[in-house]
Amino acid sequence: MRENWRIKVSVLAGASALALSALTAVPAVADEAVGDLQEVQMPVDVKIVEGLAPAAGSDVPSLEPTTDAPFSAAAVAKAAPGSSTCLGSTAAYGVTGCFQHNGDIVWAGDTKKDGMSAAVGVYTDYGRAAEVCINKLGVNTWATCDKDYRETGNVRLRALRYDGDTGKFYQPESWSGWIPVDGKY
Repeated sequence: MRENWRIKVSVLAGASALALSALTAVPAVADEAVGDLQEVQMPVDVKIVEGLAPAAGSDVPSLEPTTDAPFSAAAVAKAAPGSSTCLGSTAAYGVTGCFQHNGDIVWAGDTKKDGMSAAVGVYTDYGRAAEVCINKLGVNTWATCDKDYRETGNVRLRALRYDGDTGKFYQPESWSGWIPVDGKY
């Protein structure tokens, strides 16, 4: 009898904690306005790389939001380069990020005119130091960062805002799932 009571209390406590975290930690989606920005602490060893404009004539994805549906994973996939180019993408307020496995290129798209830059962090599952591709080219632009990741590894993208004047990163943010560097799921 006493064991059943403990189980019930544990389940109730866990459900309460989950509900509270869902209410307080949900990041804004791509089209939500940002009120008070919250600073994000990045790893000490993070390397910041300034992205370059894509080469003329390259297959550049659209930054236009989809008008037929609210923000969703499907909408993000439509905004990213074609499936033959990008395997994974993520978006948060003012930022769209994508990973192109052919050439290990990180795409950072800036979608909001707010004086901040788009930032796409890249994390690996094999211990390489995190890097962040910054798009300082302005609103409605893509910047690319050409990297070289281990072909047997996976990467994960983190989209957030960056203030170049202060060197600080801000929420809302969004994470992709793990993306295979070699392009094979």
